[in-house]
Amino acid sequence: VNLGNPDEYSVADFAKYIKELTNSESVIQFLEKSQDDPSQRKPEISVAKREIDWEPKVSVKDGLKKAIEYFQSVLDESGEIIPTGPGASKPKGGEDHVVVKSE
Repeated sequence: VNLGNPDEYSVADFAKYIKELTNSESVIQFLEKSQDDPSQRKPEISVAKREIDWEPKVSVKDGLKKAIEYFQSVLDESGEIIPTGPGASKPKGGEDHVVVKSE
């Protein structure tokens, strides 16, 4: 079952929204996309609607606001956000750069 927002957004859209919502002056850098990068990021959620009566109740911008508030609280409390998961690393390029793979 696909869960997600049925509207299509690019990674660049998310980078722009996050930059706007955080009042960041970061520079968004565009890199070549990887070979396995999906060309469509719009989940088909009809099965979720039909089988489990699920659909998104929070807009993308409101969800991003909540995520930003959460990460800001973690940063305020601990002084840093430590990446986790396989191959996790801190961003490269400095605090004033956001790297986005090109569309």
